[in-house]
Amino acid sequence: MLGVGVGVMTLVVVLSVFNGLEDFQRSLFKSFDSDLKISVKTGKNFELTPALLQQIKGNSAVKSVMEVIQESCLLKYQDAQMVVNMKGVDETILAQEQIKKSIIEGNLKLTDGPQNYAVVGSGVYVTLDLRLMDFINPIEAWYPRNTKSKTLNFSAGEDAFNRMTLLPSGIFSIEAEYNDNYVLVPLKFAQELFDYDKKRTALEVQVKEGNDIDDVKKTLEKQLGEQFLVQNQDEQHATLLRAIKVEKFITFLILVFILGIASFNIFFSLSMLAIEKKEDVRTLYAMGATPTLVKQIFLAEGAIVGLTGAIVGLILGFLLCLSQQTWGFVKMGIFGGLIDAYPVKMNALDFISTAIVVILITMLASYFPAKRAAGVQLLK
Repeated sequence: MLGVGVGVMTLVVVLSVFNGLEDFQRSLFKSFDSDLKISVKTGKNFELTPALLQQIKGNSAVKSVMEVIQESCLLKYQDAQMVVNMKGVDETILAQEQIKKSIIEGNLKLTDGPQNYAVVGSGVYVTLDLRLMDFINPIEAWYPRNTKSKTLNFSAGEDAFNRMTLLPSGIFSIEAEYNDNYVLVPLKFAQELFDYDKKRTALEVQVKEGNDIDDVKKTLEKQLGEQFLVQNQDEQHATLLRAIKVEKFITFLILVFILGIASFNIFFSLSMLAIEKKEDVRTLYAMGATPTLVKQIFLAEGAIVGLTGAIVGLILGFLLCLSQQTWGFVKMGIFGGLIDAYPVKMNALDFISTAIVVILITMLASYFPAKRAAGVQLLK
């Protein structure tokens, strides 16, 4: 019972931690990504017409639509340089509370009259060794003018590049993928640097509270047709979330295998019991018992061991997860991490699937000893 209980508790806790990590990743996405992202299925940009924009804004469930131009470019600051993902956004971003909460220094400021500003990820800030609002040494953004060749070949001379300057106004910190790669700039700045004119790489849609995002997604897909791809946050990061689910599934299989090994205790215990109780089984046969009844007796004992272990393990797992949620006593040990303790989220399906697997394993482990006990012959 103890072996089964510990195995069940471990399985429940590990699955709950994977659920917590998945939820934590989703919360990070919400800080930077929109509810829905509209892009083209083929190519990397499309021409934004007033009719298309009005068609999307005309949906009663749409709260806001942000125009986006995103490309890779070179940033230079004094003697440092790096390639970043520059994301040009319009003023709609200033109303998004989630991105405001991720600002750790400075302000979410993109323009002030003719002056352009950039909000940079903390990793970009450190790599370039930036200083906020450094009017003497602005950031230089470089991008090739020849859109057919994106190789940064400085031997071709400065005339081969569009070059513009801007000042860092703020630093955001969300997650390494964003912090080390992304820079937010005004839409018009990106439009001019990348020679995009009326073209956009994406439209980011925020959905009004109380509306189902997947329902809005389906509506927009019907409105926009086959040319456009509408993705929710999970679909925008499908690879990462799929990796978490695969890891969770593999871990589940490994722990189930360990539970299977633990079930050998039940198998050997019942096998020894069947040998020890041969005379008692013969007595039961003499009293009129049938092989089916004897088999049921041993199966019942295996079921009692398995069910008791499973129930105890589920209760202990629940209490351990609840304690972690409440007090976070198991720390991640990452200095300066976004979270201090391992995130945990309990899912009823994990508890049910674990219980079912344990019951099946214990019943299978009990079957052969029970069959052996039922095969004892009555002495003549």
